[in-house]
Amino acid sequence: MPIFSRGLAAAFAALAVMTMTAAAQEMPIPPANPPAKRIITQGLATPTIDNLFKCEGPASNYRISAMGKITAQDGTLLTVPAENQYRTGPKLADLYNECSRVTPATFAEAKIEDAPIVEIDKDGEVVTGFVIGDNYFELYVNGKLVGVDSIPYTPFNSAIVRFRVKRPYTYAFLLVDWEEKLGLGMEKMPNNDWHAGDGGIIAKFSDGTVTDSSWKAQSFYIAPLAQPEDVIERGTTHDTTKLGRVHPVAKVPQCREQCYAVHYPMPEGWSWPAFDDSTWPRAYEYTDTDVGVTSLTGYWRYPEAFLGGRWIWTVNLVFDNLVLARKTVR
Repeated sequence: MPIFSRGLAAAFAALAVMTMTAAAQEMPIPPANPPAKRIITQGLATPTIDNLFKCEGPASNYRISAMGKITAQDGTLLTVPAENQYRTGPKLADLYNECSRVTPATFAEAKIEDAPIVEIDKDGEVVTGFVIGDNYFELYVNGKLVGVDSIPYTPFNSAIVRFRVKRPYTYAFLLVDWEEKLGLGMEKMPNNDWHAGDGGIIAKFSDGTVTDSSWKAQSFYIAPLAQPEDVIERGTTHDTTKLGRVHPVAKVPQCREQCYAVHYPMPEGWSWPAFDDSTWPRAYEYTDTDVGVTSLTGYWRYPEAFLGGRWIWTVNLVFDNLVLARKTVR
């Protein structure tokens, strides 16, 4: 490398260190990802919350969003489908929501400017985004909770997000594929009470960011499993590809209430810019058909809102139920 290039590279490296130091001032840099510690559960959880959300209006496919607790084989007490801030966090504005009767006929009729702006940096730019989660999401920017999905489970809705921030900044999503068979990652379908659901998220932001395979995504709750050994740890990837990654090829076990789940502890500081996600797997992109959203009104009615975005998840759309996803904008 020429001397001039080495000097320029050193200058950029020093600038990167300064930027990282500034971003980490509010919180120490967490350690790199520790070796995976799998936590194994079997069977149904004990319900603790009957329903987080009641739909007040007429809506299609409304399901209750219950929560539960389950004790793992090592004695760890876990919340399923996930610890979340639905009850305490700010609800995001609706782009489309049958329950709140926000159903604009076109994207042009959506009241985007009415959505509140969450301030992260006073001297930052205002970023506007549109998000759909299957089923539930929480959005953090630089570690601050911007908002939570207004419906934890169904009917499917789409959200508007607005925040003020300056570069660089980090998006971080908590993503939950909700369940009715608590602790087993399964839901009820018309002809099957033991159906393994699937997840997915799509988002587009005015800063040019879209969900795609440039994001990092890691799984923390995997079910239903015939045996814990169905999860193979390949580096930091929790691999279940042998079971099939999407419906209808996914091999859902017939163990029902005897099925297993594998959980991993969520790392401290995962939503902060200083968190090291370099070893996390990349996100995987999925099609509308994979996710099953070809008739999702809050999505197809507003193509302008999501143009260029891709549905993303971890390596397995069916068996991975709790996912963290991150992307840094510079």
